[in-house]
Amino acid sequence: MVSGGGTGGHIYPALALIDDLVAKDPTAKVCYVGTHRGLESKIVPARGIPFETIKLQGFSRKLNWHGLTTNIETVNLFLRGVRDARKIIKDFQPDVVVGTGGYVSSAVLYAASRMHIPTLIHEQNSVVGVTNKFLSHFVDQIAIAFEDARSQFPGKKVIFTGNPRAQQVAQMHSDFQWDSYGLQNTVPTLLIFGGSQGALKINAVSEQAIPKFNDRHYQVVFVTGQKRYDDVVAQMKKDDITPAANVVVKPYISNMPEVLPRVAAIVGRAGATSLAEITALGIPSILIPSPYVTNDHQTKNARSLVNVGAAEMITEDSLTVDHLMSVVDQLMKDDDKRQQMAVAAKKMGVPDAADQLLAAVIKLTHQK
Repeated sequence: MVSGGGTGGHIYPALALIDDLVAKDPTAKVCYVGTHRGLESKIVPARGIPFETIKLQGFSRKLNWHGLTTNIETVNLFLRGVRDARKIIKDFQPDVVVGTGGYVSSAVLYAASRMHIPTLIHEQNSVVGVTNKFLSHFVDQIAIAFEDARSQFPGKKVIFTGNPRAQQVAQMHSDFQWDSYGLQNTVPTLLIFGGSQGALKINAVSEQAIPKFNDRHYQVVFVTGQKRYDDVVAQMKKDDITPAANVVVKPYISNMPEVLPRVAAIVGRAGATSLAEITALGIPSILIPSPYVTNDHQTKNARSLVNVGAAEMITEDSLTVDHLMSVVDQLMKDDDKRQQMAVAAKKMGVPDAADQLLAAVIKLTHQK
């Protein structure tokens, strides 16, 4: 049984683990437990994976009456969620229960631990989330993707596996060529990507930078995010900005794992899944951490790469057109620097992360 949800950062590692299990044992039975409102409710059933839901919500951090009443409701939902999870667990009778984060996993993993079923949680970030901090006191084992997370957990339970998403990307065969985008296949290409929903500040600065990109020797693919595309195009029209032949503006890239191996460098956020992908492939990066995430964990994720020479970092409050162009130009004009950063990034990658996590899960079932 697997539980994790809310964001792709929790869901995709879980799916990578499931894919690895089924590839090795097609007879294996899997049940995924999420919420009916989370992203997992769309992604998981579409993959043909049996899916169950329980109702939970996260805690409010507001110190007011609304926050208090919300948190009372959250506690009540958690208690009911534990009861519902126990029923799902009794019906499915799993050999092991794995949690990949998100508040939904709190009730499922807590219930499983109280039922003496082997349990493991996977932490994707360098800063441990609230749910996994809570669960660390009850589960049997804790897998991490960043060594910086080790000290935040009970030491004897922790193992390093990396992020399973890395293995999916590293093993994918790609025939993608840039000419399908109207670009040249042999010119170094910079990808600007603020996430599937887009990032307002990254989009705004990148849009203003297009006239400068137009006369560069490298190519640029600027991905706005599906919801932000119309706004960016409207702003380009208002500012009388037209991309040259070496610049492409797109709302979304559906086959991102196939495109990434052809990228010379990437400008983007520092979410755990993104970093797992770029380190697995050894892609130099300019990271602009989101300041809107819990405990500023993206900044700490980014620093893990910066500290070993695998990435450059620009804080969002210092992001300007001139700053972005200065860092991008230095990187895109220096083949040797990109190669050095690529090597450093690849050393951080764990291309067999799904295998390592699956081995830990199987070993745990044998120990009980």
